[in-house]
Amino acid sequence: MSKKNICKDLTLLYVEDEEKIRNLLKSAIENEFKEIVTASNGDEGFKKFKKYQPDIVISDILMPVCNGLDMAKKIREISKDVPIILFSAFSEKEKLLSAIDIGIDKYLIKPVDVDELLSTIEEIAGKKLSVDNIIKLSNNYEFNKTKHILSKNGVPIKLTKKELSFISLLVDNIGSFVSHENLKKNVWNNSKVNDAAVRTFIKRIRTKTDKEFVENISGLGYKIKS
Repeated sequence: MSKKNICKDLTLLYVEDEEKIRNLLKSAIENEFKEIVTASNGDEGFKKFKKYQPDIVISDILMPVCNGLDMAKKIREISKDVPIILFSAFSEKEKLLSAIDIGIDKYLIKPVDVDELLSTIEEIAGKKLSVDNIIKLSNNYEFNKTKHILSKNGVPIKLTKKELSFISLLVDNIGSFVSHENLKKNVWNNSKVNDAAVRTFIKRIRTKTDKEFVENISGLGYKIKS
C-alpha cells in the first residue's frame, strides 16, 4: 500500500511549541493527510487528542506546560493502540528509554526530514492501523480498536467514554468473559462500585445497541460475541 493511500485516510495530531516550525511542517505534509490538528503544548495536545480522536500523533518532547513524554503517557492511559511518534533535538539515552517505557512507536532526532517522517508514518500505519484493528462482532456490529468506535452497518454509535472502555474490555476478551471484579476495576477504577449501578450501566448500553449485544454470564460477568 502506498504512503499516499494510507495517509489520505488519517487524521494527524501534531504538537509543537515553536509556531514557525509547526506551521512549516504542517504546510509541508498537510496535503498527504485527511486532516492535521495542531497544538502548541502537551496539555493542549492531550485535550485535542480526546476531542478529535486522531489516528496518529507526532510531537516534540521539550515543550512548556506539559512536555511530549508526559502527554504521551496520558494518551497511553486512554489509548493503547494509537501510534505515537516523538522527536527532539536531544538524543540522551534516558529520554529514549523513557519513550520506550511509555510505549512510543518511534523516536526521531531533530531536525526531522519530511520524507523520513512520512515513511515512518507509512510504516507504522501499515502495521497498527490495518483491518486487524477492526473487530467484527455479532449482528453486523464492528469495533475499531484504534479509534475506539463501535458501529453497526457502518454507522457509528454514540457512546460515553466509560461505555467505550467497557466494550473495549469485552472485545479484548472475545471468546471468554469479563468478571464483575475486572469490570469494576478497569471501567470504574473502583471495586466497590454498586452492583445496581453496573446493571443500570449495562441496560443503557443495551438500549443504544440491542438486548443481545452484551451477554450476562450468571454469577460470573459479561461477554460479547464475535
